[in-house]
Amino acid sequence: MVRDDLYITVPSLFRCPISLDVMKSPVSLCTGVTYDRSSIQRWLDNGNNTCPATMQILQTKDFIPNRTLQRLIQIWSDSVRDRVDSPDSPLSGDSFDKRDQLLVALTDLESGSENRFDSLEKIVRFAKDSEENSVFLAKTEGFVALLVGFLEIVDGGVERSVELLEQVVIALDLVLSKIENRESILKNQKEREGESVDSLLLVLKQGSSESKIASIRVLKSIADDLESKLLIAEKEGLLSQLLNLITPENDVNLIENSLSCLVAISTPKRNKAKLIHLGAVKVLSNILTSTSNLSVSVTEKVLKLLETVSSMKEGRSEICETPSCVAAIANKVLKVSAVATEHAVTILWSVCYLFRDQKAQVAVTKANGLTKILLLMQSNCTPHVRQMSVDLLKIFRVNSKSCLSSYDTKTTHIMPF
Repeated sequence: MVRDDLYITVPSLFRCPISLDVMKSPVSLCTGVTYDRSSIQRWLDNGNNTCPATMQILQTKDFIPNRTLQRLIQIWSDSVRDRVDSPDSPLSGDSFDKRDQLLVALTDLESGSENRFDSLEKIVRFAKDSEENSVFLAKTEGFVALLVGFLEIVDGGVERSVELLEQVVIALDLVLSKIENRESILKNQKEREGESVDSLLLVLKQGSSESKIASIRVLKSIADDLESKLLIAEKEGLLSQLLNLITPENDVNLIENSLSCLVAISTPKRNKAKLIHLGAVKVLSNILTSTSNLSVSVTEKVLKLLETVSSMKEGRSEICETPSCVAAIANKVLKVSAVATEHAVTILWSVCYLFRDQKAQVAVTKANGLTKILLLMQSNCTPHVRQMSVDLLKIFRVNSKSCLSSYDTKTTHIMPF
């Protein structure tokens, strides 16, 4: 039984313009106006050939089921039922009112209303209010697909509204992490993925810091297979824009998310080559050497990217041409984290042992990297890291200028320096 103090407000868009009752089976006429099926059928059966709301003459009396509105009415009905059946629900009446407003905003968004920007703003505010709200949106059938659709050409392809796209990517970012099968949802958009990437790039170039971060996170979500990674990297200007965001003066969250996205994209060989060609080594070296207070997470990602490009001859060559970069890498051994140490040792192994570059070896020696390698061998490092350390010591043993020339790598003690 409904409580006496419970007042349910029905969103006007959920009412049939004829019966004024909540629609059970909403259908749309060719004029774009939606009615309950039974009401409009009676109107047409009585010999009328006009739209009841607009009085326009109907070119056709056929109507199309409005599935989206039907879903939204069902969601609203379920929330009302929960409110009635669970008087002690932790959700306040205000929360239900906000959900009612949200459903109206979703309806406006789906119908292509001129108020779609305001509707998106309301949706974003709702999602930001609480984790529960984000989950509610994520579970709203068709919502994510609707947002992804907005990443295609906006305004009929005449002009793209950056402000609108900013709201879209922020909303997407807020709900994607709450969806278990987000990969399958995004893969349904593969045939239009190029247009989606165009919109994300536009936000990266012209959006606010918040929307740039959201755009990068959405890009990373899309980059879930080889085909997508290649497509993203092939988009003219996208990799360059991500690299441009990795500068000391930028917000640390923007830097970290840019690095995270590049790590996800960079696995294909073709993408590695493109990053090297675009000057990724110089950018990464600059952030590594010019910023003394890098967070652990950022440092790990910078080293991971350098490790990735060092797997190619061109990348190793670029690293070796920047002695300050090699020295900075050596300085991170045993100083940041076990993950950072493994990345750093792998890079040093690539340029000093695999590539046998003299400049890199000298840079490591000057940075006291040998001492760190010796210490690392005595630590609880992984067998893989230990073997690379042994390989590095073999290289430096043959250098007569090094005190390691008489050091036996089979011993387990550390020689005093």
